[in-house]
Amino acid sequence: MGDPKKIRKKYTPPSHPWQKARIETEKNIVREYGVKNKKEIWKMDALLRNFTTQAKKLIVASSRQAMLEKQNLIKKLQRYGFVSADATIDQILGLTLKDIMNRRLQTLVVKKGLATNVKQARQMITHKHVVVGDKKVSSPSYLITLEEEAIVGFSPASSLFKEDHPERVKKFQKK
Repeated sequence: MGDPKKIRKKYTPPSHPWQKARIETEKNIVREYGVKNKKEIWKMDALLRNFTTQAKKLIVASSRQAMLEKQNLIKKLQRYGFVSADATIDQILGLTLKDIMNRRLQTLVVKKGLATNVKQARQMITHKHVVVGDKKVSSPSYLITLEEEAIVGFSPASSLFKEDHPERVKKFQKK
């Protein structure tokens, strides 16, 4: 098995280093979502690959345990907003990398209007100006569930929360 304390990679790099089409799509994703390096893209791709591999295995399985695993997988993907409430296991195979990237904290901070662009959002998150509920999250690649999406905001201790945006202070004090 190996040492449980050993840190393992959560991604696999591309099998071939020089594929023009892949490089171009990765360059567009870096520009659109503001990731730091391509490792972050590969991690999200590995997550997507895990979902689709699990779905492929569960499509052919018909045992009671397989039915439970199908339900759990669909519930998990519904919690993150990847699939709708009436989703089937076949719809999981239609997920794309952009679906996963759109649920990252960095992307949602920009969509909520807390930051003007993805680079600013990344900086605000890494400097702990953004909280999800009561906890400070310093990882821009943190995946946000649908419940957490409503409670993403500035940290009350943040200088951005106090000085630059008094209307946000009033909005958060009402809650």
